[in-house]
Amino acid sequence: MSNPIKKLLGQTAVYGLSSIIGRLLNYLLVPLYTSVFADPSDYGVVSELYAWVAFLVVFLTFGMETTFFRFIQDQEDKEKVFRNSFITVIGVNVLFFFALIFFNQDIADLMLYSNHNEYIILLGAIVCIDAITALPLAKLRAEEKAIQFAGIQFASIGVNIILNLILMLVVFDPTRPEEGVLFILFANLIASLVKPLLLYKHFFNLRFNFDMQLAKTMLIYALPLVIAGFAGIVNETIDRILLKHMLYDGINAASLTYAEGQVGIYSACYKLAMLVTILLQAYRYAAEPFFFAQFKNEDKNKIYAKVMNIFIAAVCLVFLVVSLNIDIFKEFIRNEAYHEGLYVVPILLLANVFLGIYYNQSIWYKLSGQTKFGAYIAIGGAFLTILINVLFIPTYGFEASAWATLIVYAFQMVASYLLGQKYYPIKYNLRKFMLYLGLAIFLFLFAKLIGLENIIARLVFHNLLIAIYIGLVYSMEKSNLKFK
Repeated sequence: MSNPIKKLLGQTAVYGLSSIIGRLLNYLLVPLYTSVFADPSDYGVVSELYAWVAFLVVFLTFGMETTFFRFIQDQEDKEKVFRNSFITVIGVNVLFFFALIFFNQDIADLMLYSNHNEYIILLGAIVCIDAITALPLAKLRAEEKAIQFAGIQFASIGVNIILNLILMLVVFDPTRPEEGVLFILFANLIASLVKPLLLYKHFFNLRFNFDMQLAKTMLIYALPLVIAGFAGIVNETIDRILLKHMLYDGINAASLTYAEGQVGIYSACYKLAMLVTILLQAYRYAAEPFFFAQFKNEDKNKIYAKVMNIFIAAVCLVFLVVSLNIDIFKEFIRNEAYHEGLYVVPILLLANVFLGIYYNQSIWYKLSGQTKFGAYIAIGGAFLTILINVLFIPTYGFEASAWATLIVYAFQMVASYLLGQKYYPIKYNLRKFMLYLGLAIFLFLFAKLIGLENIIARLVFHNLLIAIYIGLVYSMEKSNLKFK
């Protein structure tokens, strides 16, 4: 029998190639944006707009990716499952875009972009295209066509990077920052259009033969996922929106500029913490279909537990690499005006470690069909996120947002574990979990306690600590790759 963990690692590597390299290429846009936008408030506008994108993509895909993966395990006619999922997503997006055309000015007023309703229309077009193409891409993942999936993602990312470089370095006039925002949105729109062009067969071959009974069953399964996903995005991105609206006094233009500047600084530093989520995204692309594929395997729970061990070790390693090499990673943010927020990066990195563990655990309610628990956990987290941010942003600014993120993801991780052990028990190795996480935090705090002044000595010492961590993890996990 082939080794399922090696198979997952192999698929994660392929998906990761497109995700990690793509994200790293997009990371090159961070020094670009923080250089051309001398005032952090201009980058804050871009960051807030893309926070809204995250909300909309969750709503407009309507949980159909995970639903598709779940239902193809039981349905003989897999094409019918895909067709129902795809038509549902297309219908939701058509209705949304027509509503956006009619009410874009009202939405712009609410978002404090009254003079730039074109931002709203461009943003809507981008998210609709991305949502509609999500299902054909999910089908490629289910068919294990990782190379084709990666090629399409690369093509879209490449177009986005090239257009950004041309528009922002050659065409952009720094004295007109609103033009830069438009250029970024325009580049993203063209890049998004690349995906449906390369997936044209899925659109041309689509037959509008809709099974209402199957659709009803799928929607019942998907609705809690939509609620959970929407609440999850509240946890991930609402802080940038709240920062702007709570730090703005509602009267003075200078206050709005300050608020957007704080959003820009926080968002630029958050990009460094998202190096954990690059690994997480690559892993999720491979893991979700993989976990469902193991559904009928007698050893599935053993596989899930062993995968969790490796996953925790990997995300804790990323936490150490970035937090202990912040002197290097901060160079991604070329403008020192943004560096005042670097102290929140380790907090956000650890928060994303907890988020990754939570996502890995969430397979229990997807496999058992009890997706309502995902919604409950996410709603609880969203309430806690909003509460902490509203209470503490006026006093502590974006530091409150960073700690809120850490607290909420820790809460979700613990809640998911406790509920999972009750309703769909998977015997995770808590000893290894505590060892890997505890050791990573200890090494980070120990490095900070030593506090070497010389940057070369500091980097050598910090990376020696990272090597110790890698050695320990390897000695404990190498046997798992021989698991049959």
